[in-house]
Amino acid sequence: MPVLPRRAVLAGASLLPFAARAALPDRPLRVVLGFPPGSGPDVVARLLADGLKGALPAGVVVDNRPGAAGAIAAQEVARTAAPDGTTLLLGEVGQLAMAPSTYARLSYDPARDFAPVAEVAAVDFAFVVPASVPADNFPAYLAWAKAQPSVFMGTFGAGTPGHFGAAILAAGAGLKAEAVHFRSTGDAMTAVLGGSVQGMFGTVALVAPQVRDGRLKALAVTGPERSALLPDVPSVLELGQPDLAFDAWFGLVAPAATPAALRGELEAAVLRALAEPALRARMQEAGFRVAAKGQAAFGTLMREETARWAAVVKATGFRAIE
Repeated sequence: MPVLPRRAVLAGASLLPFAARAALPDRPLRVVLGFPPGSGPDVVARLLADGLKGALPAGVVVDNRPGAAGAIAAQEVARTAAPDGTTLLLGEVGQLAMAPSTYARLSYDPARDFAPVAEVAAVDFAFVVPASVPADNFPAYLAWAKAQPSVFMGTFGAGTPGHFGAAILAAGAGLKAEAVHFRSTGDAMTAVLGGSVQGMFGTVALVAPQVRDGRLKALAVTGPERSALLPDVPSVLELGQPDLAFDAWFGLVAPAATPAALRGELEAAVLRALAEPALRARMQEAGFRVAAKGQAAFGTLMREETARWAAVVKATGFRAIE
């Protein structure tokens, strides 16, 4: 499989001129996300909601609509949300960049149905295994896994970053691996902690507590360098596995028909909130990198990542979801 470049760091937003400014509605902003409470997107949404209190006096309501790897929430915002600045989707890489390649009949089109507002944060993954697996480092795990009749790889759903990470790992190492897709992060964590799956890519923020407690072993992180949350765990680049370098990003998109002036006001509010040291510190403590990229930069990222993951899907031979 060819090595795919990591996403470029993009420039920040451009602010709308004063003449184009528009007053935001005096109703609470509803941020819809396709994952359950306690998940990575949920943590990002709730930290951001708290940070926006000053900029949006009416407040922010986080609306969890989990299911179908985030497609249920994306479809709702694309099809039923009014384009009046009161509803946004906090989307992630799976919904906004991978889904066009993994779904044969997708119920929404990220490029057509959404307009970018701002990228908020990104997070790296860690490859973790149950404490019972007799391997304490990545090369030893590969040797052990190759000796097994098959291994089960847990994921947070078909067509998600963790799913493709597992597929890339299995293909590159020649493992006989079977993906086991769970409906929620909690179910997947229970499975890997209990040993019913023998490996999983989970976000660093999610798995770090279990690794520190000795309940899981972390063998690699997917970022370009080691994570501050898991400083003793090598990066995939250190391990000579550049194809496994990937991350998950989270950003706000609005229904496509939302006026540009309203999107500009929302963009400015989000970027102001993300510039606050207190919010940045809380994001970083939770394991996220603050992105703070505006409409133009986030739109470019979405297009580039859509092309990147289309190549990954094709290379892994993943059959599109019906």
